[in-house]
Amino acid sequence: MNLTDTEVRRARPAAKMYRMSDGHGLYLQVQPNGTKLWHYGYRFEGRQRLLSIGTYPTVTLAAAREAHMQARRMLVAGNNPAAEKQAQKRTAQGTTFEDAVRLWLQHWKTHKAPRYVKQMEARIDGDILPAIGNRPIREIEAPELVAISKAIEARGAHELARRALETIGQVFRYAIANGMATRNPASDVKPADVLKPVKVSNHARVGAKELPALFKAILGYSGAITSLAMRLMAYTFVRTGELVGARWEEFTLDGDSPRWDIPAERMKMDTPHIVPLSHQAVEVLRTLKKLTGTGEHVFPGSGKAKHMSAGTILLALDRMGYRGEMTGHGFRGIASTLLHEAGFDEKYIEAQLAHQKRNKAAAAYNHAAYLAQRTGMMQAWADIWDTLAKAKGQAAD
Repeated sequence: MNLTDTEVRRARPAAKMYRMSDGHGLYLQVQPNGTKLWHYGYRFEGRQRLLSIGTYPTVTLAAAREAHMQARRMLVAGNNPAAEKQAQKRTAQGTTFEDAVRLWLQHWKTHKAPRYVKQMEARIDGDILPAIGNRPIREIEAPELVAISKAIEARGAHELARRALETIGQVFRYAIANGMATRNPASDVKPADVLKPVKVSNHARVGAKELPALFKAILGYSGAITSLAMRLMAYTFVRTGELVGARWEEFTLDGDSPRWDIPAERMKMDTPHIVPLSHQAVEVLRTLKKLTGTGEHVFPGSGKAKHMSAGTILLALDRMGYRGEMTGHGFRGIASTLLHEAGFDEKYIEAQLAHQKRNKAAAAYNHAAYLAQRTGMMQAWADIWDTLAKAKGQAAD
C-alpha cells in the first residue's frame, strides 16, 4: 500500500532501523535517531542496487515519488539511476581529481612498460586518490598536496613522497592543457620545502677487498635456492626483479653459445635483453634445474606467490651480516666498476647493464649489439669471481 503524508510525518524512531514501503522499491527508512531517509531499491545488471533520494521532510513524499519515477524511467531505458546521479553530481561540482587522473593515465601510459604502469596506478590508488580523488580539481589547494606527501613520508617512504608531488603536478598540467583546471597548486610546493632532507647514496655495495668474504658467505648460505640465486646474480649482474622472475623457457643452456633471453615485458626499459652465460652460470642453472626444473619459474615462490620475492635476496644478505653494506642491486655496481678497471670497453659494459639510452629512435635499438664481445666479457667476469672465491680457499663450483 502507498504511504500517506500523515503516516510519514507521524513515523517514530524505534530501537532498530525499520522501513516503510511506498511500493515499487521506494521506501522510507526510519533511523533510531529519528532521521528519515528516502531510498529506491532496484536490480541492475543482475545486482541489487540502492539509490539515495534524500531526507524527509526536506524531500517530501511527493518529491520522493517524482524522483522515484524518474529513476524508474532511467532503468527502463537501460541506465543505472545511482550511477547517473553520481555523474550529474560530478558535472555540477566540476571535474574531480580522479576524473582527471584517469584521463591522464590513459595519455601517459602510452609506450610505458606494463610493470611501470601498474606501479604508477598502485601508488595513485593507494596514496593519492583516498585523499583528494573525489575533490573537484579546481578547488584543490597546495596544503592538501603537502598533507599527502607528509603522510607518505611518515611511513619512511621518502622517495615515494617526492614522486607523489611530481605525479600530482603532471596531472594538473594535463588538466590545465585540457580545460579541466586553471592553475597547478603543485607548482607552489617544492619537495625540499616540506619534506625532510634525505642523504643521497648509491645502492649499497661492498668494496673490492671484501668480495672474497662475500662470495664465501654466499656459497655457505643455508638456503640452497637463495644461495644459487645470489651466485647467478653475481655472475650475470641483472636487476633483482629480472632475476627472481626468471622463467625456464628464457634459457638456452645447450650448445656453444648458452644465453638468457629476457623478454621486453620483464625489462625496466621495455626492450628485450640478452645475457650471455658463462660456464659457471650454466653450472648454477643446471643445479637449479634439478631443484626447480619441473615448474615455470627458476626461483618459485611460496604460498600464492608465483616466484621468489625480490626482498629474499636482501634478507639473505642481511642474515649474512651485510645489512646496509650490500644489496642485490649492488652486484651491478660492482660489475660496472671492476669491468671498467679491467679495461673492458664501456660500450660493452653499458650494453650488458641494459643502460642504452632510449629515445624516439628506440625501435632501432639492437639488443644483440656487441654480443660476441659481451660473451667474452661475461666469461671473464665469472672467472674473476672464481679467482675471488679461491682467494679464500673456496672454489666457486
